[in-house]
Amino acid sequence: MHSKVQKFLLLATSGFILGSTIAITENLISKSIDSKLPPASKVSRFNRPGTIQILASKGEIIQKLGPATREKMASGTIPEIIKNAFIASEDRRFYKHNGVDFWSITRAVISNVKEMAIVEGGSTITQQLARMVFLNQNKTIQRKLKEMALAFKLERNLTKEEIIEQYLNNVYLGSNAYGISDAAWVYFKKTPALLTLEEIALIAGLAPAPSLYSPLVNSDLALKRRSVVLYKMRMENFISDSELSEALAKPLKLQPAIPKYLRSKAPFFTDFIEQVLPQLLSKEEIEVGGLKVKTSLILDWQEIAKEVISNQRAINTEVAIVSIQPSSGLIRVLVGGRDYSKNQFNRAFQALRSPGSTFKIFPYLAALTEGYEPEDLLFDTPRCWYGYCPKNFGNLYLGEVSITKAFTNSLNTIAVDLLAKVGFEKVITTANKFGVGKERELEYYYPLAIGAYEETVLNMTAAYAGITNRGLYNQPSAIEEIRGPTNDLLWSHNDGEVSRAISTEIADKMNWMLQQVVLYGSGTAASLKDRQVAGKTGTSEGNRDLWFIGSIPQLTTGIWLGNDNNEESKVNSGDAAFTWKQFMNKISINMEIRRFPKRPSHSNLKTNSPK
Repeated sequence: MHSKVQKFLLLATSGFILGSTIAITENLISKSIDSKLPPASKVSRFNRPGTIQILASKGEIIQKLGPATREKMASGTIPEIIKNAFIASEDRRFYKHNGVDFWSITRAVISNVKEMAIVEGGSTITQQLARMVFLNQNKTIQRKLKEMALAFKLERNLTKEEIIEQYLNNVYLGSNAYGISDAAWVYFKKTPALLTLEEIALIAGLAPAPSLYSPLVNSDLALKRRSVVLYKMRMENFISDSELSEALAKPLKLQPAIPKYLRSKAPFFTDFIEQVLPQLLSKEEIEVGGLKVKTSLILDWQEIAKEVISNQRAINTEVAIVSIQPSSGLIRVLVGGRDYSKNQFNRAFQALRSPGSTFKIFPYLAALTEGYEPEDLLFDTPRCWYGYCPKNFGNLYLGEVSITKAFTNSLNTIAVDLLAKVGFEKVITTANKFGVGKERELEYYYPLAIGAYEETVLNMTAAYAGITNRGLYNQPSAIEEIRGPTNDLLWSHNDGEVSRAISTEIADKMNWMLQQVVLYGSGTAASLKDRQVAGKTGTSEGNRDLWFIGSIPQLTTGIWLGNDNNEESKVNSGDAAFTWKQFMNKISINMEIRRFPKRPSHSNLKTNSPK
């Protein structure tokens, strides 16, 4: 009896030691393998390569670029019938295995051997999720082994509900639909909660071969596949006989729709973003994807700008609008044409157009910097400079005139006279400090003073914003910040360029002169009730380019009207000023009323150029 007890204790102890050794060894092996595999947490922040989410300043989604899930379902919101349909179709033992189902693999091998073709797969939903997130689609033994190891790891680190939800939010289901929410919209223009049983079965049937079973490509094959899924759901007791019969009898009622966020809500603006991104990020960062680009765009204002353009009376001309916040350089609105669907050329930043009289701020700024005062008197009369003989509008000459009045009336002769007095270098340097003439060099010729040069609407508007900002020029930026796949900050507008272009005193004098243009000169069509406006019109030779660039203290907006083929416009710069007014009236309703700083006082009046 004693020996039997000893033997029992020995066996029990040996069994315990052996079991413990096996468990410890398995745990060590699992940990060793796990340490060489990527973290399971990557599943929750998974983004496919090259995906970019473009957001407006207030967080609205403007567009999603690349193979992105357009709309994911929150945890706990996916209907059980949808989960059951995919489980029945793809992995009926989902809740019984630990990531890899060897029974299913064996069954698949037997079926494939019998049919002498690949008719059944053995990958579980967990394996498919692992392949989506961590691997590629290459059919190699090495990849399959990695897939299995990753599936085991996912099962150890995530719950079954987390796995099925992540799978359903990311599985590709054809026609640019990534996930169940995208598919419900693309094929039936519904949310997943509104899908009927037969619709759910059809979508679930797409998973193995989305292109082959697509109802948009082969409706007969899609219906056959739908039937297969419905029968499988019945076999797993997910649906009743009556539900099966009713669903099988239902016709295919598609209501195709474009994937959400595939098209941009502000296409001219997002085109600009795509041009800018490679200047801020490396090629590798863009290729990895998972980027969230928070832009400077105020989407409501962008919509108002498009509305104003569509109602603009100069229907036979193209239009560009750019709005910049002077204090930061952030681009709040950018519209590059009337209709993006008809013409994608972006006149806001791609078109080089003659700025006409809007360029005159630079010779005047250079003159003020050299000591001239707004009240100084010059003589307006027909004359020539080395063979160049500018004419005023309507051949009107005012004789002795103050610098302010010359600017208010946009006299060409005085602008050229000031250029001649202060010199080309000072005028060009002033323009360069405001970002004008850097991409395309300004040349030493007298017509430059009245805008015989080409620049973009974006750069000219940014220059005026610098004057509004009391001489501090901010490099215009369409992006506030960029975050990577793990929400790490890759770039911030705080890193942007800001420089002192002119003194505060000179800027305040120019802002005062620009206000006179709107009060008494060519910009009266832009005047706003109860708000100070500082701005300037511009017309190029032959009425080809019509401008108004105007500011209230917290926003500068540039308007350009013209024709792409350089034909003469049937409107004038007053129309550009009025378009500006229409836009500003709508967006400024809830904006604080601010005033420009008072212009600096001067000690005495001068009647000639400074000595």
